[in-house]
Amino acid sequence: MQRIAILGSTGSIGCSALSVAASHPDRVEVVGLAAGANVARFADQVERHRPRVIAMAADDALVSVQSRLSVSCAGSVEQSRAGPDGLLAVATHPDVDLVLCATTGTTALDAVFAAIEAGKTIALANKEVLVMAGGLVMEAARRCGVSILPVDSEHNAIHQCLHGRSSDEVKRLILTASGGPFRDWTPGQLARATPADALRHPTWRMGRKITVDSATLMNKGLEVIEARWLFGVPADRIDVVVHPQSVVHSLVELRDGSQIAQLGVTDMRLPIQYAFSYPDRWDTDLPSLDLAACGRLEFGRPDTDRFPCLALAYRALRGGAALPVALNAANEVAVEAFLDEAVPFSAIPVVISAALDAAAAETSALDTPTLADVRRVDARARALSRSLVAELQSQR
Repeated sequence: MQRIAILGSTGSIGCSALSVAASHPDRVEVVGLAAGANVARFADQVERHRPRVIAMAADDALVSVQSRLSVSCAGSVEQSRAGPDGLLAVATHPDVDLVLCATTGTTALDAVFAAIEAGKTIALANKEVLVMAGGLVMEAARRCGVSILPVDSEHNAIHQCLHGRSSDEVKRLILTASGGPFRDWTPGQLARATPADALRHPTWRMGRKITVDSATLMNKGLEVIEARWLFGVPADRIDVVVHPQSVVHSLVELRDGSQIAQLGVTDMRLPIQYAFSYPDRWDTDLPSLDLAACGRLEFGRPDTDRFPCLALAYRALRGGAALPVALNAANEVAVEAFLDEAVPFSAIPVVISAALDAAAAETSALDTPTLADVRRVDARARALSRSLVAELQSQR
């Protein structure tokens, strides 16, 4: 029995994970759930899955959830907490074997470290944790003998392709990108892109922030940084190829030139289930991939002139430990401002580039960074980015 806790249970990944749990009641037990502010959905999840520990971002939301629970369900919940302490309680509950981190942003960073120290397996669907503190996370995992299992479809695919292989066999990793909703847009069209345009992803259904990241190709840039830490491969051996059909989820090229690919239907329940079952394989009620129905599969190089965020991510990865932190912070600020219609789509890479310039000029490369260093660089980049967003907004 895999006893799990989910951080971010009401988001798209969290809901898919609970669907996997419901499909395998004899193999998965939901021990803990944590969510942000979606009271109605969270109450329904708690009622259905009966976790022992629950948490929400704010006290008033937690109280509202508790008021919606049946008497029998409320009695089955042993702990209810709010805020950061709630995340820690869910992530470190003694009955939990595996923690799925499905939050967005950096809110779960401390909880992930606490779960590692408590000896929990980490199933990671949060990009920011490794982008900000990849070296620290992987070192803590090694020290505590904890596995970090990737849930993102691309890294999950690479993990599957590498199964049982020595790192000496690997020549390069190849991440596939759908290209997002703006793949065929001209620079003139991109200048007029709206949040509604950016949120119409052609193949995946995801949260708002990650969908905009897909539109800018920053999502793929963050994945390049993640891959460096997950698989111990340097930037110059990690490539990106645009694959609009999203059938090939990623590839590994071996030293003899052979390429191993993982293919599957575009449904996040597959990589989530693999993380839950690893190293075993479970049956699924999802449809098999029908290659004949897929028809033509296309591949192309990413256009970093139209989508400079990918190149900025490579710059950050090659520029020392401080730059990925600044990249992530600036991107979060810029994407939020774009979604609020405070700045145009084209402003996102402008804000990120300025934050990288400042981080490179003001912060020496951190050979052995601490979590305090990460938070300091993060705070500085966010302040600079908010200032630049305000300046750009005043010019509109």
